[in-house]
Amino acid sequence: MPTRHDIRNVAIVAHVDHGKTTIVDAMLKQAGAFAAHQQLDDRMMDSNDLEREKGITILAKNTAVKYHPKDGGAPITINIIDTPGHADFGGEVERGLSMVDAVVLLVDASEGPLPQTRFVLRKALQQRKPVILCINKTDRPDSRIDEVVNETYDLFLDLDADEDQIEFPIVYACGRDGVASLTKPEDGTVPADSDNLEPFFSAILEHVPAPVYDEAAPLQAHVTNLDADNFLGRIALLRVEQGELRKGQTVAWIKRDGSISNVRITELMMTEALTRKPAEVAGPGDICAVAGIPDIMIGETLADPENPVALPLISVDEPAISMTIGTNTSPMVGRGGTGKGADAKAAVKDRKVTARQVKDRLDRELIGNVSLRVLDTERPDAWEVQGRGELALAILVEQMRREGFELTIGKPQVVTQEIDGKTHEPVERMTIDVPEEHMGAVTQLMGVRKGRMDNMSNHGSGWVRMEFVVPSRGLIGFRTEFLTNTRGTGIAHSIHEGHEPWFGPLVTRNNGSLVADRSGAVTPFAMINLQERGVLFTEPGTEVYEGMIVGENSRSDDMDVNITKEKKLTNMRAASADNTENVIPPRKLSLEQSLEFCRDDECVEVTPEAVRIRKVVLDQKERSRTASRAKSAK
Repeated sequence: MPTRHDIRNVAIVAHVDHGKTTIVDAMLKQAGAFAAHQQLDDRMMDSNDLEREKGITILAKNTAVKYHPKDGGAPITINIIDTPGHADFGGEVERGLSMVDAVVLLVDASEGPLPQTRFVLRKALQQRKPVILCINKTDRPDSRIDEVVNETYDLFLDLDADEDQIEFPIVYACGRDGVASLTKPEDGTVPADSDNLEPFFSAILEHVPAPVYDEAAPLQAHVTNLDADNFLGRIALLRVEQGELRKGQTVAWIKRDGSISNVRITELMMTEALTRKPAEVAGPGDICAVAGIPDIMIGETLADPENPVALPLISVDEPAISMTIGTNTSPMVGRGGTGKGADAKAAVKDRKVTARQVKDRLDRELIGNVSLRVLDTERPDAWEVQGRGELALAILVEQMRREGFELTIGKPQVVTQEIDGKTHEPVERMTIDVPEEHMGAVTQLMGVRKGRMDNMSNHGSGWVRMEFVVPSRGLIGFRTEFLTNTRGTGIAHSIHEGHEPWFGPLVTRNNGSLVADRSGAVTPFAMINLQERGVLFTEPGTEVYEGMIVGENSRSDDMDVNITKEKKLTNMRAASADNTENVIPPRKLSLEQSLEFCRDDECVEVTPEAVRIRKVVLDQKERSRTASRAKSAK
């Protein structure tokens, strides 16, 4: 069959923070993608604000470099897909792999294969993609290259790789310095026999198969991603499998439901470095972008109008975590950060607080996010949103918050399945690296969450690696407690491991909440009196309302408190006139921490300025009546 030798399509997959985006930066720079005078940022592919803040890749993105072989041959276009390393964004990984012919598996020379390495490698092996192993960060002082290579071989065997797949080439690299070599360097050193990424490029050209096609086959192009442009509208990113796609061409659009309609390609673009440039034609194996089809969706096919043949739809894993997202129902809806003053009124103008606006935004998210589901609930102003994990859903809420939405978010729940008449819940494989002295605390923490230890290894460096299989709901609220117990030194990562029979009741939070019993502003006087009752979350001057959670109780039950109480004035001078320096600084909770903190009868209020935790039922008397009824029912 004919082959296109002028193109290679490859995805770079790895665990979080093993250096994917950094090595793509170095490839772009060394391939001459930028002019000498251009000002370049680090992690150029992480263009999203949230990606830069959190230091992780959230969306799969593609770039292209023109590589000029050293033997003077014709330039070769290498299309690179930078995929997320976090299993919560697995839908992005599956889409990325559908566009390429091989993968580069990046593994940290010190940390070795971790859960997300297993996750992305399993996907690649299932799709029969050839693998190039790149051991990155060889200059780390604690690198252990030989052991990491052996661990990677073990991982391939564990994932049932066949003989062809396990005979992979190995490249050793220091992505930060833009250096790669085929010769193993000493532990803790940069490869010495090279000063650039030339060996890495050579390995890609040699081991990534060039796209093959059938000259007589009709047009087939697969939609793998969506983007938007202010002038062109919706842009579909696709890979041409067979035939040619031309600007102005009329093609058959085969939708998800099987219906076919003819549409015209108004604009055709190809990626060069980080920009899309107009093109006239895209051939087999090309990754291009087209405009002119306003309702096109991921997984659909563009085909020949005379002979339309659909490509298979992209399948993704089932959701494991769900949360309820609805409109803001608190007394402070639409009132800005403090709820008073002219500034708050000015800030309210662009606020999105209606059910219609929230539903439209969730529907828009479904267009580009194949791993998300939105289901109706009994209430007209709330929806159940299902996703891969807590982080993926928290990222969605954070994006909506920045767009001006005010929301009420329910406690994350797991998505169960009925198998053979029994309820099964999702379980995760959790890999934990901790110093030896914290081993007991971590084992105790996982025991409470019904985790069972699967494996434990000691590298002799003072650190222990433990693997647990644990129910997904046991990990909701786990990270904050884990970091506290390991004094911030522990590293924990997990991936979805399937479903197992229901593990029974879990109690993961032992402490109750301090709940405000009236509206008003927080006073230092009240805070000083309440500090011994627990840990407070609010600062002096913050507006609170009845039912809002202002702290964590030191005991297991909830306590209603008056945090707005003022010191009564007398005509006597006090020696200790309002000692505000006695106020212990409150614990500030992020959005993820707030979601972790929630109990079943609590929810999180999210506005552009603030994140507040509150009771689902705000009225104190109503909550007391419900609790009394529950006790008498027992």
